[in-house]
Amino acid sequence: MTQITAAQVKALRDQTGAGMMDCKKALAETEGDLEAATDWLRAKGLAAAAKKAGRVAAEGLIAVRVENGRGGMVEINSETDFVARNDDFQAFVDGVADLVNGCEGDTDALKGTAYPGAGHSVEEEVTRLIGMIGENLQVRRATSVAVGAGVVGSYVHSAVKPGLGRIGVLVGLESEGAAEPLEALAKQVAMHVAASAPQSVDVASLSADVVERERAVLTEQARESGRPEEIIQKMVDGRMRKFYQDSVLLEQTWVHDGDLTVGKALEAAATDIGAEIKVAGFERFVLGDGIEPAAEED
Repeated sequence: MTQITAAQVKALRDQTGAGMMDCKKALAETEGDLEAATDWLRAKGLAAAAKKAGRVAAEGLIAVRVENGRGGMVEINSETDFVARNDDFQAFVDGVADLVNGCEGDTDALKGTAYPGAGHSVEEEVTRLIGMIGENLQVRRATSVAVGAGVVGSYVHSAVKPGLGRIGVLVGLESEGAAEPLEALAKQVAMHVAASAPQSVDVASLSADVVERERAVLTEQARESGRPEEIIQKMVDGRMRKFYQDSVLLEQTWVHDGDLTVGKALEAAATDIGAEIKVAGFERFVLGDGIEPAAEED
């Protein structure tokens, strides 16, 4: 067997941008021939994938799946919306979405899961598609929501086909009530979450850091009024109530009926079905949220 040196691996890595282990394997397969190793990497799509990996991918699709009391959601990014409308890309996103619940929403586990009918992992299928489509692709994140007794509802906004779109929401409702009205209600709550972007289910589950930071900002704003400290604290308390109404799911105005909060809407629904309803949790993905756009060239 040909001895592969670190210098050879580095030279191939510098030339192709592929990973160190991939370069080492390519050299071993081609008995140390740098040119043949480069072709080997290209044939596998690894050189192309490595070169594209640094490019910003903020487009793509979000997919949801709900089955057996669990909902899974995944965001898969591409560089352009054109690719997001590509049949091969959409089929891939659909295929990955089918695997999310089996991984309980664990992104790393999802990437390592065998991709159906391919003989390799989801992550390796991404590499193959990069070579075929010609854009950087990323399985960015996955999550899940599960309930014991109750239902998980979902909603996809700007859907390009069922279960695929630009905003995805999962909502878990725990209840002993009948499944059919609960499923309809869960979808309504999911639509509300898509539109109103709450930060938490209730006030108690809001991050203490978020509450502290908001109160500090509001206190500084109130002090600019020059009023006495006891008045300032009352002003802050009032503004914090408004903050909770904007940020907390159960305190928000119900998008389906402006006369109710979400909490009151759930209480009314619980009376109708004769069983208590509790929001077990929710997840909301917005495509490309938090991804820094590519810097424009001069």
